[in-house]
Amino acid sequence: MADRRRSAAEMAAASRALPSRFLTPDDLVEMFELPSVETVYQWRRKRTGPRGFRVGRHLRFDPADVQAWVDAQREGVAA
Repeated sequence: MADRRRSAAEMAAASRALPSRFLTPDDLVEMFELPSVETVYQWRRKRTGPRGFRVGRHLRFDPADVQAWVDAQREGVAA
């Protein structure tokens, strides 16, 4: 149980330290340890992931939107 608490605390610290630049799908894969970038695109198709936007043909995510999505996920689990 202590390991689970520590990892949750580490995740919380990591989410606070989001970069100030717009994030790529690869950044989300690395941050959330996702199996592949396809997971990010599935979230987008299903409208279940963080809000993203296109810059030409490139998908980007605002760190504030990612943080808001993480917070909403935490609230959903706590409820």
